Amino acid sequence: MKIKEILHAIEQLAPLSLQESYDNSGVQVGDTNQEAKGAIVCIDITEAVLDEAVALECNLIISHHPLAFRAFKSLTGKNYIERCMMKACKHDIVIYAAHTNLDNAMGGINYYLADMLNLQNVRILDPQKGKLLKLVTFVPQSHAETVRNALFNAGAGNIGNYDSCSYSVVGEGTFRAGEGTNPFRGEVGELHFEGEIRIEMILPVFKQSEVSRALIAVHPYEEPAYDFYALENTWSQAGGGIVGTLPEEMEEEDFLYFLKDTFKLTTLQYSPYNRKPVRDVAICSGSGSFLIPKAISYGADALITGEAKYNDFYDVEDKILLATIGHYESEIFTKNIFFDIISKKYPTFVVYMSGADVNPVNYL
Repeated sequence: MKIKEILHAIEQLAPLSLQESYDNSGVQVGDTNQEAKGAIVCIDITEAVLDEAVALECNLIISHHPLAFRAFKSLTGKNYIERCMMKACKHDIVIYAAHTNLDNAMGGINYYLADMLNLQNVRILDPQKGKLLKLVTFVPQSHAETVRNALFNAGAGNIGNYDSCSYSVVGEGTFRAGEGTNPFRGEVGELHFEGEIRIEMILPVFKQSEVSRALIAVHPYEEPAYDFYALENTWSQAGGGIVGTLPEEMEEEDFLYFLKDTFKLTTLQYSPYNRKPVRDVAICSGSGSFLIPKAISYGADALITGEAKYNDFYDVEDKILLATIGHYESEIFTKNIFFDIISKKYPTFVVYMSGADVNPVNYL
């Protein structure tokens, strides 16, 4: 099995197109066409993690945070990032990161945290824009169902929790086949009128190539007509943070102790009590304070994130309870997500959770 096959399984959940513009998710180092020997999953790439991979004879490391975040002009080993890259090259180890694409994915880290808290009716708090396309194609009536089903199977036609969504209009198309063609209907050199169905459906941008291939594979025409239109719609299936509802309303203090117990925390930070019950909860792993206005606008009673600025605890006033559980603590479970994807897809493949992956922030 090639390393790229394992990475493809990760990207089925968290396609790279979901990452933020500032991010650098994806392959950082190495040749993904080599045979996979074993994988280590972690949050951060460190020299200790590289040593662990060498000792365990693993040639793939999958992390949440990218090792290489900024461009550099030399590779001399002057810091741990460069030393890790040099060691990875020396031992033919592929380094891969799934960062904000995993944050923004339905079923990603925020959904994992929501599941730990037993939140119900979970949905994206800040849906992404500009990530959807509309496909329009024209098909002979006799083949409309075949083409529709092929497009659905390729990932088109999903709107929220609905699938197999499409719209069709009956019309008439014309074409004249030139020399050397083999028209589905009509004769070479003669103008032909064909009863057709115009089919429309929505798809995410990252599915465009797959959907195009599926269309061409089953469409009866030698030259099928189809168009992709960029949409400004928000995409409810990807974006920043999530919001959901607790099974039962909780008092603020009880809710905070519930967080400590659930995430096995020694400490957490929170804004002054509002003395209001908590039911609707927003979550954003890592640095999620940018979603405070969205969470307030939604009407959430609390926002849980990894870290926030000092003034954020003032700025929320009595509008929402802000609780920070630690950046590392909010993202440690990304390892579980990677591990589960790989072990379920390839049950005989060796994958380890890094034992050298430690929180860089210490507490007294």
